[in-house]
Amino acid sequence: MKYIDEFRDGELARGLARTIAAEADPARTYRLMEFCGGHTHAIYRYGVQDLMPANVRFVHGPGCPVCVLPMSRIDQAIAMAVEHGVTLCTYGDLMRVPASERNSLLKAKAGGADIRMIYSTQDALAIARKAPERQVVLFAIGFETTTPPTAVAIKSARAEGLENFSVFCNHVLTPPALATILASAGKGVVQLDGILGPSHVSTVIGSRPYEFVPEAFGKPVVIAGFEPLDVMQSALMLIRQINAGQASVENQYTRAVTRDGNPKAQALMAEVFSPRDRFEWRGLGFLPASALRIADAYADLDAEQRFPVAPSTGREIKGCECPSVLRGVMEPTDCKLFGTVCTPENPMGACMVSSEGACAAYWSYGRFRAPATQSAVGADVGSSVAATVAAPANLPTASAPTRRDSAVSA
Repeated sequence: MKYIDEFRDGELARGLARTIAAEADPARTYRLMEFCGGHTHAIYRYGVQDLMPANVRFVHGPGCPVCVLPMSRIDQAIAMAVEHGVTLCTYGDLMRVPASERNSLLKAKAGGADIRMIYSTQDALAIARKAPERQVVLFAIGFETTTPPTAVAIKSARAEGLENFSVFCNHVLTPPALATILASAGKGVVQLDGILGPSHVSTVIGSRPYEFVPEAFGKPVVIAGFEPLDVMQSALMLIRQINAGQASVENQYTRAVTRDGNPKAQALMAEVFSPRDRFEWRGLGFLPASALRIADAYADLDAEQRFPVAPSTGREIKGCECPSVLRGVMEPTDCKLFGTVCTPENPMGACMVSSEGACAAYWSYGRFRAPATQSAVGADVGSSVAATVAAPANLPTASAPTRRDSAVSA
């Protein structure tokens, strides 16, 4: 695992922290939104926020597909399983997300519904093949990253003639959500100075779709990798753009992301899916052209058409601030339920359930506890990124940070 360890080197982290502290203007505040929940977990797992100067703050974004799924869609999935008697296949994170009336997929399963946890779309296809007498519905969810595998499953079912397989499509799109957040910024909602662009999503769609951010909103974007040094280097790149009064899209994660992304995956998505007129996001409301439906050519594999159920108007549990956390307005610890009645064992909202949820990150890595006092930015980072291997020569050093993944100089 040496390649991963290269991006977790404690000495390099301290060097980057000193550089960020030196270049961050003490007269201003830098609010950097990490759109992706994977970044949130990296930041708090490795103590990245603790290495930042006080005026550089990470703001949590809506980049958790389980978290942004509205309660009404979970209600619909449960209704399909209960009213139509289908075998509903879904991923583990969704099983415990609260639905209306304190229900959940897990509770519906305990009540007799045939709801099964899977690890991939191929698992759902395998279940359909083994039980041709059962109608099998794949509860598909995710951003652009997980959309191509769902498209492959739909095409495979068509090619094999699996008449007992269909998909309940809940795939959502990143750029419209980002546009909504930025459009509301400046109106007392959330103030942002820069964006850490999502990693895995960008491997599919590329960096080009984010170019509207500097053009329309004047904010810089840096596509950031998931490792702690990726996040720190990306923060430094944003700070440098902000200091220079510039706004452009930079790609720190060039080892995986290009400007144009994955054309083959994009073509597959365009064939199998079409944009929805609008779709509800938890915390953001109904957003136009922000999600995908199954294209007309594959309508016979659309579970929403095959197994219609009455629409639901699910409501969040009273006191749960998950929607505000997803907008970046609040931190998990600002919620009165956090760490009291809301814990991973008894979640009140999706943000505490999902492996990418901000509340889960705070809980998992002790952010509900008082932080240890640091005497200086360069202080020991304890068990975070410090205990790693020796630094490779082509990564940032304390004296002269350089870019491994882009052409921007120190």
